[in-house]
Amino acid sequence: MIEDEWLEWYHLTPAERWQESEKLWQFYLSSGGDLNSEPDSQSPFDTLYTQREITVDGRTGVRAVRGGGIQS
Repeated sequence: MIEDEWLEWYHLTPAERWQESEKLWQFYLSSGGDLNSEPDSQSPFDTLYTQREITVDGRTGVRAVRGGGIQS
């Protein structure tokens, strides 16, 4: 069962939905909302928490492999 509010939303055209979304953003910002994201220590993109080990060549994700070939 769909609530009346959602049913109204589904009946809007994409352009009408866009206009309603713009109204919501304007209200959010005018009521003190902020677009700056909060730090997330669990995010893989948070540079403060994703300090990687420095490898032999100074690059991340590359390991030195012993030379000498395969011995039997």
